[in-house]
Amino acid sequence: MTITLNPHHTSIRGELKVPGDKSISHRAIMLGSIAEGTTTVSGFLLGEDCLNTIQCFKKLGVSIEQNDDHVTIIGKGIDGLNEPEDVLNVGNSGTTIRLLLGLLSGTPFHSILLGDESIAKRPMDRVTIPLKKMRAKIDGRNDGSYPPISVRGGNLRGIHYHSPVASAQVKSAILLAGLQADGLTTVTEPALSRDHTERMLTAFGVKLTRDKTTVSLQGKQKLKATHIQVPSDISSAAFFIVAALITKNSDIVLKDVGINRTRSGIIDALKLMGANITFINERMFNDEPVADLHVTSSNLKNIEISGDMIPSLIDEIPILALAATQAEGQMVIKDAEELKVKETNRIDAIVTQLKQLGAAIESTEDGMKITGKTKLLGGTVHSLGDHRIGMMLAIASLICEKETVITDEECIGISYPHFFNDFQKLITPAKY
Repeated sequence: MTITLNPHHTSIRGELKVPGDKSISHRAIMLGSIAEGTTTVSGFLLGEDCLNTIQCFKKLGVSIEQNDDHVTIIGKGIDGLNEPEDVLNVGNSGTTIRLLLGLLSGTPFHSILLGDESIAKRPMDRVTIPLKKMRAKIDGRNDGSYPPISVRGGNLRGIHYHSPVASAQVKSAILLAGLQADGLTTVTEPALSRDHTERMLTAFGVKLTRDKTTVSLQGKQKLKATHIQVPSDISSAAFFIVAALITKNSDIVLKDVGINRTRSGIIDALKLMGANITFINERMFNDEPVADLHVTSSNLKNIEISGDMIPSLIDEIPILALAATQAEGQMVIKDAEELKVKETNRIDAIVTQLKQLGAAIESTEDGMKITGKTKLLGGTVHSLGDHRIGMMLAIASLICEKETVITDEECIGISYPHFFNDFQKLITPAKY
């Protein structure tokens, strides 16, 4: 399918609450399923990825009731999951398959996990290698490197794993396996990745220790049911933050946004560029920091994005690249090789699609270089099946000289089902 967006050359104004955090929604279902008692979740993201997580756990014998963004989970305890009668299809969700690999590595039964065409190309060895070191029995294409993947779990032992990448999915998979392992499980990362799993495990009563980029837990701990209130997703909010920054006379408030320091790198980067972003009403949802964000139009200057900045804004690089096209000077993004193994090769996707709109952007081996301020012309572009590329292109249409036609826009539903409704709400005036 395609959508045609006309140039607006106008401001965006108003108040908006974007959908719940995708990472936290996934984890709430997973930990609620292995907890003892009834867990309730409010603000659950109704995107395709998170709904696929629910379906997978239903196949594992968990009773889950969903009423809009409220979810009730009847937990089965750490040892209570059932062998699935069918394959576990994760759709497009890398989080679901990698974290499930960790969780199922400790279960005394057989499971097969697969996903869509994109998942079939995404590397799983970063997870399966450490899980095999814990004695998990995992097989699949290229020795378990690519789905479909078979897992026959049980009899794990704890390890100390030094991860070569800063990846919350790798860390979380190992910790979920470690819950069922004998002894101590420890993960050390080269830089701190997002820490939603550690925070939520604590909310469910798990004792763990954290020291800089290292986290440890003892196996055989039980989880106790709780209530999880999911903050609005900062990755989704980032699209409207940048929209307000790069359009004239804009003034918006985004409600209940998660500002976890391992996720808020996009805010830090934009503020270094000169963005007018203010936190209002800072508070906590469970153990997650939350605030309302007040954002107004800003004159941006490009900076270098590299090193330890990358893990906390890796998912926001597509929209950050758009911001760079409207900032003074040149932005250099380095150390972002992780973009190559997302839903698409996001380095190539960002560069080809923004260049199609008229941006001055070039790819490098580990990132890109973007020269601003550049007028974007419009034209026909493609999401390439990547929800974040699709949303970035929609925001770009606000400042294009001519209409923008986006093909395969339906993929946006993976993380933001009502994106275009919210997009239209903020436009002053709406023109489509």
